[in-house]
Amino acid sequence: MNVPHQASAQDSIAAANRASAPVGIFDSGLGGLSVLRAVRAQLPGEALIYAADSAYAPYGLRDDDFIADRTLAIGEWLISQGAKALVVACNTATAQAISLVRERLPIPLIGVEPGIKPAALQSKTRVAGVLATQVTLRSARFQALQERYAGDCRFLCQPGHGLVEAIERCDVDSAEVRALLKSYLDPMLDAGADTLVLGCTHYPFFDRVIRDIAGDRLMLIDTSVAIARQLERVLETNGLRASAAEAATAPALPRLCSTSDGEHLRQLAYTLLGLDAPVERVHVPSRRTVAIASQTT
Repeated sequence: MNVPHQASAQDSIAAANRASAPVGIFDSGLGGLSVLRAVRAQLPGEALIYAADSAYAPYGLRDDDFIADRTLAIGEWLISQGAKALVVACNTATAQAISLVRERLPIPLIGVEPGIKPAALQSKTRVAGVLATQVTLRSARFQALQERYAGDCRFLCQPGHGLVEAIERCDVDSAEVRALLKSYLDPMLDAGADTLVLGCTHYPFFDRVIRDIAGDRLMLIDTSVAIARQLERVLETNGLRASAAEAATAPALPRLCSTSDGEHLRQLAYTLLGLDAPVERVHVPSRRTVAIASQTT
């Protein structure tokens, strides 16, 4: 007669354990820190693990199979660390791998995508710029976004060659970066663009420089806040939201991990987010990286 009660108690304990587990946030490198910043603001009571695959960044220079291979491997590693949900905080990884990874992993996934819809809704001139990686821009997912939401708005798509690499080396405002951004933005402004979609999670860290170049002529579309709100909804729907008691005891700092030495991750987290946290170097093998290693030995 006590078995149902015992099972119910065990289920409650299991549910509580899941709710207190961390949320995993993954990016090819440091760009996902912009999403981490938004998630911490939206969900301050959640424990967080941030994983940067900086040893293999930028993904925008990789082939589609490599991107899918690494995204799945990092997702599986985050689950091994106890993650209850995963935010793929990388537009390139989302565009090329989110469907595959969602099929393979047993936890809720939230991807990111360029803000085509809000840009189309908000542009007054009906001309908007998009800065994104070449892989994102050529993806079927991005093309579908345009077909679905662009309407009569013309989108000027510019691959942001060199921008991810700049963030990865903690360069957000050098003369070289300013010149590169100006070469991308000036043609958009000349064409009448009044809105700019930041189609890579690395790019919000250029916010100040972009505003220096464009003044108030461009409204910037950064979807990191929308991602944080979607994560909140997913956690609530799946009964995974940390309770008030758990929120009170949640760690003040996220756990930062990198497949590289982590020094740039530590620097950028401190400089741009005010996080003074250590970075763990982690080894996350995958089918493609094991093959690369075997070819070089």
